[in-house]
Amino acid sequence: MNSDMAVQIGRDALFLVLLVSAPMLGLGLLVGVMVSIFQATTQIQEQTLAFIPKIIAVFVAIVIFGPWMLNLLVNYTYGILTQLPNMVQ
Repeated sequence: MNSDMAVQIGRDALFLVLLVSAPMLGLGLLVGVMVSIFQATTQIQEQTLAFIPKIIAVFVAIVIFGPWMLNLLVNYTYGILTQLPNMVQ
């Protein structure tokens, strides 16, 4: 395995992590902003109010995007494992 191949594998892994985590982080961010706007307009300053909607949003994102995320991870792993004989040279 040369250094170019190692850098490419690392780059692909980092991109995959960003791609897989984006739906959960995006929905969590959106729900957090909505709860913050709700708290600001109603002047309810309870710190724990934001946690439950965010947890539910992340769970919903996992349920909706789970098969897609699993497919990406399986394809990446399959690609790494099929290229393994070429890396040993």
